[in-house]
Amino acid sequence: MSQQEQPKRPQEPVKYGDVFEVSGELADRPIAPEDARMMQAKETSVLGHTQKGGIAATMQSAATANRRGGFVEPGVATYLDPDRGTSVAQTDVQGARVTKESIGVQDLGQYVEPRPVTTAATGVSAQSKITIGQALEATVQTAGKKPVDQSDAAAIQAAEVRASSDNVIAPGGVAASAQSAADYNAAIEFDENKIKLVDVLAGATRKLKEDKAVTKQDAEGVVSAELRNNPNLSTYPGGVADSLTAAARLNEKGGI
Repeated sequence: MSQQEQPKRPQEPVKYGDVFEVSGELADRPIAPEDARMMQAKETSVLGHTQKGGIAATMQSAATANRRGGFVEPGVATYLDPDRGTSVAQTDVQGARVTKESIGVQDLGQYVEPRPVTTAATGVSAQSKITIGQALEATVQTAGKKPVDQSDAAAIQAAEVRASSDNVIAPGGVAASAQSAADYNAAIEFDENKIKLVDVLAGATRKLKEDKAVTKQDAEGVVSAELRNNPNLSTYPGGVADSLTAAARLNEKGGI
């Protein structure tokens, strides 16, 4: 092969911001081999395996490309401080399990999966379907500290409407609380003084007048509502739309 026929070397490394919804300094950092190795180890430790096509697999592909391109060295990590390294955490909510993967203080992604529940009538464990209420509660684990804004309120309203058979927003319900929180926060300067998603969505299943399993159509409606009300035309990582989408995907795989 002549010099002219040889493939061109990549001009830029694959950065976190290229493949994940992250911001700030991390978005501009190349994905490093040691980051990928640590995330694979954490996934295996917590989940028992590495997720096919998941966070660790994505990081490994990017780190391999960066190493071949000469942008990073083997054994290099983005964060030398172990306290700011990779993490995989699982939290159980009613009928579902939320897995959140992070590096430093930023979330790279989440998985929501149904978990076995025991029925009172039979005492037999059965695989549960993830409902809209459960998906909203799962958002507390992945984005609970986020101040409620208009995009969140719109997404929560869309979710409550789809959970209801009569498409009515209940006074004092989760959607009404979210809208009140968004209106209040709009006049508050500092995030620490604002109402957070955890304040609105904790116990969401009990606050809904009705509930139902999340479908692809439900998720699409919630995503559309969140996008329309976000100035950046994007959904928040691990937020309401992301949680409903993840739940719908799992329910669809389960034949719902």
